[in-house]
Amino acid sequence: MKTYLDCIPCFFKQALFAARAATHDENRIKEVLDKVSGLVPDIPLESPPPETARYVYGAVRDITGVSDPFRTHKDKSIERALQLYDSLKSAVTASEDPLRTAVHIAIAGNVIDFGAAQHFDLDNEMKDVLKKKPAIDDYESFRQSVETGGTVLFLGDNAGETVFDRILIETLRKNTVYAVREIPIINDATMEDAVKSGIDKVARIISSGCDAPGTILKRCSREFLEHYRTADVVISKGQGNLETLSEETRPIFFLLKVKCRIAAHHLGAEEGSLVLKDNRLQVGK
Repeated sequence: MKTYLDCIPCFFKQALFAARAATHDENRIKEVLDKVSGLVPDIPLESPPPETARYVYGAVRDITGVSDPFRTHKDKSIERALQLYDSLKSAVTASEDPLRTAVHIAIAGNVIDFGAAQHFDLDNEMKDVLKKKPAIDDYESFRQSVETGGTVLFLGDNAGETVFDRILIETLRKNTVYAVREIPIINDATMEDAVKSGIDKVARIISSGCDAPGTILKRCSREFLEHYRTADVVISKGQGNLETLSEETRPIFFLLKVKCRIAAHHLGAEEGSLVLKDNRLQVGK
């Protein structure tokens, strides 16, 4: 997915929010915005937005000296998600189609995103999205792939939603590798966050090696790329991973909530809708 001009104001919005999470020093915050403004002339529109986001959040780290400004937010979202874990597991167990229910829960968990939406009520959001039918629903293709596949590479997205990913992994009962970000960026999950969510109990956790809020393959580690090439099924969570992998030809299942107009246009779905997309299939098929 390329970068659109509409993405540029979003970079400033994210920089401001992250800088304010890191410091109360208005001069430092202004310095961050000045740094981001200097990036604008050289933003490559042919690259996915997470490529530029690397530099945006790098500016926040360098200028404020805070490497993980959303640490408190991430811990709170994981804690709250864990409080919902038992009831959601019970819903899966009681379902006529446990896999579909677990998939829906994993997609619904993608509401936890401080990059796209800085204020949300997890309880109400979850109740709302769990009632929705995915706008793109390639569930049958997904089900067939996981039933016949032996290994799964699961690309994590935000901390907190890792708890809901855990429910899906437990339901899959497959040999699963769970990939997280190399370093803290926005509220994306790192190794520490995945362990706090209990992912280590159900999957092997690795870093993708990438420092962007997405999966930029040329910036990923050899270990990650080996799993990416050989896994029978790749499950990709969130919009950042969609933005960086949408042009890939290897089979990928994208699970996300659509959080901006650009992604909505790219997918052919309304903003706010839920998506389970097999990248081998055309929208609506």
